[in-house]
Amino acid sequence: MKTSELFIFTIIRIILNTAYRMIYPFLRIFGQGLGVGVADITNLIATRAFIGVFYPLIFPFLEPRGRKFGMLLGMGFFIISMGVVVFFPGYTSFGISLVLTLAGKAIFDPSLASYVSDHTEYKQRGSKLAVLEFAWSLAFILGVPAVGLMIQYASWSMPFSVFGILGAGAFIYIVLMLKDSRLPEHHEDGVWGNVKAIFTSRTTLVAMSIGLSVTASNEVVNLMFGVWLEDSFKLQVAALSAATAFVGLSELSGEGLVFWFVDRLGKVRACGVGILANCIAALILPAIGQTQTGALIGLFLFYITFEFTIVSIIPLLSEVMPLARATTLSFAGAGHSIGRTIGALLAPTLYAFGFSYITGAAILFNFLGLLAVWYVSKHHD
Repeated sequence: MKTSELFIFTIIRIILNTAYRMIYPFLRIFGQGLGVGVADITNLIATRAFIGVFYPLIFPFLEPRGRKFGMLLGMGFFIISMGVVVFFPGYTSFGISLVLTLAGKAIFDPSLASYVSDHTEYKQRGSKLAVLEFAWSLAFILGVPAVGLMIQYASWSMPFSVFGILGAGAFIYIVLMLKDSRLPEHHEDGVWGNVKAIFTSRTTLVAMSIGLSVTASNEVVNLMFGVWLEDSFKLQVAALSAATAFVGLSELSGEGLVFWFVDRLGKVRACGVGILANCIAALILPAIGQTQTGALIGLFLFYITFEFTIVSIIPLLSEVMPLARATTLSFAGAGHSIGRTIGALLAPTLYAFGFSYITGAAILFNFLGLLAVWYVSKHHD
């Protein structure tokens, strides 16, 4: 596919990812704007993740309609999610917005990744998909600090207005400019044939469980690191934005490593290396996090290794069931939602005992992911 097209879709994903990720560093601020506590917001996040488990059930009907249709549907959900808060601000509408934002991502991202995979050979696919994943880290480096400025100089709800307008522009671009891939063939066993094929393939299921495990590991840290920095070092909005950008820089570095090494190293081996490195980072984070500088260094190491792992999983999953590529990626995304649900439910309770309990849980989840990588390495070419 054209470099210019890849660049534009990366920009669109920055918008989606910023709207999705901005909730984490500003948990207390959004809670204050809504008149609720941190626990109320984390419950909404857990609910969002749980509902996300069911989005793949759309794909047996969605995939035969093509990648363009999927991207437009996802973007449509995203626009609505922003508008709900703009026009009906409140705790309930905020929860609805979180759910619809994930719906947009859960439909748009697999459709886009499948579109790129359709036009890229497997041996070079890791680097192309890594370019798209730069949008995940750039959301923290560029998007979330911009959200902090909007909150500081306007209101907590201003980002929703801005992202709604940008989403509408992206929708128009896709309608006018995107030429769809060849439509996938219908499965001989009917609309649920691809789902049956996925759930009767042990290797595919285990491969998807890698993402579930490492995402649960990441979420327990991801949900509480902003609170931890506030409690430990009394950081305010501007400082939290800067710290978040620093985390984004570590993710950008991880995606850069995937761009350069995943196709050379091999997708399965790269996943294993990333998980081991993330375990080490989680192990040392409480020890070096006694100072603000040490905490930021520890978070840098934790996020760079996680990002290397999670991005390495995407090209692997794009080929375990190529005839049902978008459906497979969508179910993998549901696995991520399960992982995030588990992490979101555990994080506040674990944090009450201390941040070391957070990182200990992260290591345990990573170990499960490492077992899955070992299994896939024995059964996947």
